[in-house]
Amino acid sequence: MKASGLLSGAAGRRLITAIPFLWLVVFFFAPFLIVLAISLSRSRFGIPPYEPLISNGALAVRPDNYLFLLGDPLYITALANSLQIAATSAVICSLVGYPIALGIARAPLRWRTPLLLAVVLPFWTSFLIRVYAWIALLSGDGVFNQAFLALGLIEQPIQMLHSSFAVHLGIVYSYLPFMVLPLYAALERQDIGLLEAASDLGAHPWRAFLTITLPLSLPGVLAGFLLVFIPAVGEFIIPELLGDSGTIMIGKVLWTEFFNNRDWPLASALATVLLLLIVAPLAWLEQLRLKRDRARR
Repeated sequence: MKASGLLSGAAGRRLITAIPFLWLVVFFFAPFLIVLAISLSRSRFGIPPYEPLISNGALAVRPDNYLFLLGDPLYITALANSLQIAATSAVICSLVGYPIALGIARAPLRWRTPLLLAVVLPFWTSFLIRVYAWIALLSGDGVFNQAFLALGLIEQPIQMLHSSFAVHLGIVYSYLPFMVLPLYAALERQDIGLLEAASDLGAHPWRAFLTITLPLSLPGVLAGFLLVFIPAVGEFIIPELLGDSGTIMIGKVLWTEFFNNRDWPLASALATVLLLLIVAPLAWLEQLRLKRDRARR
């Protein structure tokens, strides 16, 4: 009975562990292989709009799409702009979200739930409607320009809409909760007794923050940064509605190649390169973390 119980317990643990791996295989790895296979084919007129990877029993792998991406400045510029805008927006979200998360974590217990509810409240409204609201706020005759004109701060409307500023503002506003929530989780678990001990030893509150609170919350900062950075890289709606013609991001390019040009192989190659640019640094950071953990042991 004991052996049977141990076996069933071990089998249950293996089953629980296998479920997330199966989820990753079905919804991540398998689609990635399909996209990779399409990226190695050639575009054609028809359904589907690409040639089969296996023709006449032979494997026809064509890396032409990747070579074309490396030689065309449009795609390189789109990738660079997407990474730069996403990274800058994630940094701004961390600077804005940290005080918010810290204030919620240090608030009285009865106020924490209402404050967290206020953070996620924008998600109850359609994402598209929220982006359209920024158009009304940032336009030449919008609320901000009219308020500045009424206060005498400006003599004519400022060009805020259809600019890089509007794209950053839209991304920061839309993805700020993804930064606040993991930061709050990291800060709320911290032992307040450590700050009290630092204060008893004569540490200034700012010094206690830099030596205790901030280092212990870095995992939350990293988690929030990734939760903002990864979806922001492929953002399409915000740069399309708030940006100008010079704000070329990879989401718009992918949309154009897939639906307008119907060049699925080239679009798949671009999506594969984008995925590798994101996953490779994350895998490297994870390896560094594992090495550091082993060294501490």
